[in-house]
Amino acid sequence: MSTPLRTIPSAPNAPAAPAPTAPGTPRPVRKGRWYGRTAANLVVGLSALYALLPLLWLLAASTVDSEALFASDFFSLSNFALFDNIGTLLAQDDGAYLRWYGNSLLYAVGGAAVGALISTAAGYVFDKFEFAGKRALFALILVSVMVPATVLALPMYLLASDLGLANTVWSVLIPVLFNPFGVYLARMFSASYVPDEVLEAARMDGANELRGFFSVGLRMIAPGYVTIFLFQLTAIWNNFFLPLVMLSDESLYPLSLGLYSWNAAAPINPDYYPLMVIGSLLALLPLVIAFLLLQRYWRSGLTAGSVK
Repeated sequence: MSTPLRTIPSAPNAPAAPAPTAPGTPRPVRKGRWYGRTAANLVVGLSALYALLPLLWLLAASTVDSEALFASDFFSLSNFALFDNIGTLLAQDDGAYLRWYGNSLLYAVGGAAVGALISTAAGYVFDKFEFAGKRALFALILVSVMVPATVLALPMYLLASDLGLANTVWSVLIPVLFNPFGVYLARMFSASYVPDEVLEAARMDGANELRGFFSVGLRMIAPGYVTIFLFQLTAIWNNFFLPLVMLSDESLYPLSLGLYSWNAAAPINPDYYPLMVIGSLLALLPLVIAFLLLQRYWRSGLTAGSVK
């Protein structure tokens, strides 16, 4: 005779199992979480506003004439004079602004392109090769990162003067070709992007070390090259003290030094004030264009080695 199965009664205070939710149904937000999100959004919004306010003022001030600029009347359509300001800027001092703009492009784009290549090659060598004094030399490069560029400006001027390069294009271009921080970044990128097995396969195929770098290493380390290029482009474009020390010929001035010379003359001739405003706005265009065009490589370069 079979005995009936006994059912175990559930505990009176046992919590009920949660009912399954349908796919795609948003989960309920815990109380208190919206405070954190609101605070974070508020901090980010205030930080963005703080960073954008000078740019917004520059954009608004460049669209009005000199009278509205001094009166801070930026929102009257009757004072709109953006194109007149650009025409006056380009014609001032026989087109000095265009010469300064071309000089800045030469110093910044040319110096950043060659300097980033030198830094990338140096970092690649430090990562992939063994040679005597490697640790000491790399330690010296790391120490030189902490040396301010303004400290080296006067010794570099004395050296350039002895070599007959003072007040020439080379006195501004040559010092910016070597970037210790770029060498450090390039070594990190090389360790993350260039496997030793790929270089060994290139050597087995008959490629020498120079061809292996340009055909294999440089292509694989392209995000690192672009990142170093953007850092150097920004630093050289905004460089002021080195051209101030090296140059005395106004035809060789970059934009930073040229606008400074107008700023020095503005208290005597107030017509230079609107020229400085519109000139500063146009000076931002190359940096904005470079970051917009190269941001895809720059973002991937900044995350190099973050995931193993």
